[in-house]
Amino acid sequence: MEKDTRETVTTRENNVNPAKRDATGSQTIAYLIYFLFGALEILLVFRFVLKLLGASLSSGFVSSIYDISRIFILPFEGIFRTGTTQGAETTAVFEPATLVAIIVYAVLAWGIVKLISIFSGERQAS
Repeated sequence: MEKDTRETVTTRENNVNPAKRDATGSQTIAYLIYFLFGALEILLVFRFVLKLLGASLSSGFVSSIYDISRIFILPFEGIFRTGTTQGAETTAVFEPATLVAIIVYAVLAWGIVKLISIFSGERQAS
């Protein structure tokens, strides 16, 4: 009985949760891929909303979002027409290329993670 007590005390002193498992190498890579593609998705959503609301290009934040995200939108430009609506002060732009990019990059991230899990030999969850 003393042995169990000492192990419990040692575990509590080291702040180690015995139920916690460390991520495998492939899981860590999957988390990193989801994080990077998630950041890209957020950037593209910002671009879409700013264009849709007719945000002013004179704002540094808006122009930097457009500049950074432009490279990720280029492969999808021209698939659909861009719609514009002239407002009282701004022009709202509906940019379908951004929506297509958001979908494609989400599917691409999922596919890369699945491919990594296949090559790592981990069992697939149903």
